[in-house]
Amino acid sequence: MTKELLERETHRSVTVLVNPHAGHDANTSQAIADAFDAAGVEATVRQTDGARLSATALDALKDGTSTIVAAGGDGTVSAVASALAGTDVSLGVLPLGTLNHFAKDLHIPTTLDDAANTVVAGHTVLVDVGEVNGRIFVNNSSVGAYPQLVVERRSQQQAKWLSEAIAAIRVLRDYRKLLVEVVGDHVDRVARTPFVFVGNNEYQLDGLHFGARPRMDAGTLHLCMAPDIGRMRFAAIVASAFFGRLAAGGRFESMCFPECAIRSVSRRLLVSLDGEVTLLETPLKYRIRRRALRVVVPANGSA
Repeated sequence: MTKELLERETHRSVTVLVNPHAGHDANTSQAIADAFDAAGVEATVRQTDGARLSATALDALKDGTSTIVAAGGDGTVSAVASALAGTDVSLGVLPLGTLNHFAKDLHIPTTLDDAANTVVAGHTVLVDVGEVNGRIFVNNSSVGAYPQLVVERRSQQQAKWLSEAIAAIRVLRDYRKLLVEVVGDHVDRVARTPFVFVGNNEYQLDGLHFGARPRMDAGTLHLCMAPDIGRMRFAAIVASAFFGRLAAGGRFESMCFPECAIRSVSRRLLVSLDGEVTLLETPLKYRIRRRALRVVVPANGSA
């Protein structure tokens, strides 16, 4: 595991973006302001709808802020990162979501006070981001089972756990495989698979840290699919998909490359990007944007 410590500076211009529709209200905003005040910085805290997060981050860029902080889960982080990728403005993270994969892989503290202190300390590293058809993702993207699972879950009006269970049952009932062609470095593979998973950098597929990323700056996409999987093993994958990870012990085809294309007989495919689902034209053109995002991490953190 390597570390590239780019700079150490005290950030005095901090803008924090909070999505109130993700369960964060005025009390959350006040707690965030108090945490930065205790760390010695007066932060501007803005509540903004999830659909407006990227646009609000772009507005903050124009205001000349040195650090824009995403306060929320992976979806919030991804939306803000999409505005900051390719700029010199640093992304800070307050992990207020359920899973917080991006923060965990960069060893960012999960408590509010410690995360705010990390932002103020100002140690930054450059990490990669993934891109598909011009859309950014910081964790992973997929086609097939997972985006369908998200769509089914959001169509339900029941309690969250019941919506997830009903969505899983429907996806399992309609179990089917996509016919895709994956074209990358020295790879031209045609397969029928229930999903194709594309990670921003390589995910561990075995061992104690299964599902984590040892590095975030290796300059590679990690593509996984499971053409030989049956319905029962697929059920385990569907269960794991609720947690944004691949299922341990899966019989995956795994390959890494800096860019690839996924072709399909369908003109458009549902694609998940860090848990958000969109409809994209095929072929899906993936690439890694190496070290395109500056992120504030702990002094002993790593990329």
